[in-house]
Amino acid sequence: MARSIPRDPELAVQEPDRRSPGTMEDKRNIQIIEWEHLDKKKFYVFGVAMTMMIRVSMYPFTLIRTRLQVQKGKSLYHGTFDAFVKILRAEGVAGLYRGFLVNTFTLISGQCYVTTYELTRKFVADYSQSNTVKSLVAGGSASLVAQSITVPIDVVSQHLMMQRKGEKMGRFQVPGNLEGQGLIAFGQTKDIIRQILRADGLRGFYRGYVASLLTYIPNSAVWWPFYHFYAEQLSRLCPQDCPHIVFQAVSGPLAAATASVLTNPMDVIRTRVQVEGKSSIILTFRQLMAEEGPWGLMKGLSARIISATPSTIVIVVGYESLKKLSLRPELVDSRHW
Repeated sequence: MARSIPRDPELAVQEPDRRSPGTMEDKRNIQIIEWEHLDKKKFYVFGVAMTMMIRVSMYPFTLIRTRLQVQKGKSLYHGTFDAFVKILRAEGVAGLYRGFLVNTFTLISGQCYVTTYELTRKFVADYSQSNTVKSLVAGGSASLVAQSITVPIDVVSQHLMMQRKGEKMGRFQVPGNLEGQGLIAFGQTKDIIRQILRADGLRGFYRGYVASLLTYIPNSAVWWPFYHFYAEQLSRLCPQDCPHIVFQAVSGPLAAATASVLTNPMDVIRTRVQVEGKSSIILTFRQLMAEEGPWGLMKGLSARIISATPSTIVIVVGYESLKKLSLRPELVDSRHW
């Protein structure tokens, strides 16, 4: 999960209602549930379950995006749908889930992300009541913490994503694929870890760390303010009795698409640095521009948006519902959704 609004910023998304019971409230005002209003036990239990369901459904598109970004030109796949069909035919459903077991360890970073986001919002609130400022700072901070945990997991899982029977896409290839035979998942993982250690040492697990920070910190920092901004704009257009979850569900993908377009160039460079073992972001950028021109920076964008749209809807609906389910019992009756 993230992955989980300005008019004047604070009029658009209202802080929790502190007025006396019985006071009528404009239901268009979106009340944000802050950290101190949550039952933490419920929040973490429901959060892990929700994140796991999202990862299972969206992982194939993450794998496709990674392969599209790494391939030279259109040497193997001609687009998202073409990649999906070819992987399914050549490798079966299991091919769409290469590296998934390793990737599930990012559940830890996911929980660290939401905790950092909520605690940072609470901290920033002591200095600014602007929802835009709180969202921007909290989103960037949460991503910094999460990426420090996620990058080593990503490095291993991305190399596993690159494994194809009889063909090499990344730097490393497990022996089973050279023989046309698959190894059990943990066997492949151990083999990739050994190869990374042999080639780069422990540093290899943080290859692309700076590129990841340059990709995901802006992405997260931009996503939250845009999410609240789009929700506020839609709240003006929707009927007064329209449930908040409806325009929140629409705002999430709009914010994700906006953030994806802005950060995709760095995401392409990050993926190449990690998978191809390059040591310089600048040299990787220059090589990409020389070989494929500016359009090379947009590789995998459609797969990224396609995967982000349904996943963001699920994340937003799930995260907002999660916070409502985790609301402390004494506060439930004071809220309007």
